[in-house]
Amino acid sequence: MKILVRRAVRGDAGTIASFNAVMAVETEAITIPEEVAKPGAAAVFDDPSLGFYLVAESDGAIVGSLMITYEWSDWSNALYWWIQSVYVSREHRRRGVYRALHDGVLELAREAGNVRAIKLYVFEDNERAKATYESVGMERAHHAIYEMAVRPGESARG
Repeated sequence: MKILVRRAVRGDAGTIASFNAVMAVETEAITIPEEVAKPGAAAVFDDPSLGFYLVAESDGAIVGSLMITYEWSDWSNALYWWIQSVYVSREHRRRGVYRALHDGVLELAREAGNVRAIKLYVFEDNERAKATYESVGMERAHHAIYEMAVRPGESARG
């Protein structure tokens, strides 16, 4: 299977939003309403400071995507890129799609010159994803992630 990785364009936002909705159900049993998923994906195209998406294509169809967001580190005077919203269509899993996306991220990060490392977080029980990330050379970090919703009564998840 030949895989082409490219930066996503605005026209890809609908596919990315649908991937995000499926991924949320598969990984965390969370339903993302369409009225949140679509503008959430489109926002990255409206404001590049939020990050960017990469998509993987096979035979002209998008079969996977991920988002990169940024974290500035004053300790290292460099950026960290966070890989988020990773999704590979069910019928294309275990066929090198994530590896191609991952390699695309590394290539872009190296070209940028000011990226110290790439990071991601994975849902605690997602053993398959952990194995995939380890297979491309990622290591478990020494930090735990904590979260708190800003508005009382809302969840920080989803």
